[in-house]
Amino acid sequence: MSTDAPARPPEERSSGGSDGAALTRRQTYEREQRRRAAIIAAVSTAIVVAAVVIIVPLTPGWDRVRQSFFDGDVFRDSFPRLLDAFWLDVQIFLWSTPMILVLSILVALARNSRSPALFPLRAFAVIYTDVFRGIPVILAMFLIGFGVPGLFDSRTWSNPLIWGTVALVLSYSAYVSEIFRAGIDSVHESQRAAARSLGMTSGQAMGTVILPQATRRVVPPLMNSLVSLQKDVALISLIGPVEILRQAGIDKAKFANFTPYVAAAVIFLALTIPMTRLADWALARERKRTGATAIA
Repeated sequence: MSTDAPARPPEERSSGGSDGAALTRRQTYEREQRRRAAIIAAVSTAIVVAAVVIIVPLTPGWDRVRQSFFDGDVFRDSFPRLLDAFWLDVQIFLWSTPMILVLSILVALARNSRSPALFPLRAFAVIYTDVFRGIPVILAMFLIGFGVPGLFDSRTWSNPLIWGTVALVLSYSAYVSEIFRAGIDSVHESQRAAARSLGMTSGQAMGTVILPQATRRVVPPLMNSLVSLQKDVALISLIGPVEILRQAGIDKAKFANFTPYVAAAVIFLALTIPMTRLADWALARERKRTGATAIA
């Protein structure tokens, strides 16, 4: 009887890599495809950037645009003040985010409640999400920021930071709650049935089995919502606070130049681009964890 080991399929056979490591034929092929895609992407990007750099300065109005939007002296003068004002945006973002997460989870749980006694709460959650998802954030900012303080006589309750934060929290919680609700609905019903078979109540099953799985699944889209929140924090300037957008407007009026707005955009990009890349990484990690494959 032969003792020879059976031959492995072609895709499992090893081939020597350039680094000396043994790679299967499939791994070698995928590495070559990634290398080829990277080269094509680099070349096409270089062509587009070169075209922009060469063509834009040749347009008739480039000199006027450069003086109005890309004045180096104005940029250097306004940048420190914009950076100081941006700290207020960061603070608003930091105290708004936990409130949004808590409120959105509560709304998602209310919408997923199955008890007939909780129908009024479920109906209120539906109405809340429909209303605030249907109203633009800027409109909610005006309505809440200027309307609600009129209900109080005390100046303590007329602080625009309070009501601007309330408008952001209510608007974004309506969107984020739907993300959490989708995550809860994505957990298979067998998970709930298994928890109930162990003697757990519906609340225990939701808190210890369903919600942890749902939260892990919604991390990538949740991070994208946080990126959008960081930008929309600037809308609070419409009701009074001097944050980066309002400071850019002040400097624009001072210099009669739009460069402060470009400087503000640079500051926003310095924060949102890393957050966006982190969201992309989280999405790729979740795809890899669940076994999904990206198809070109």
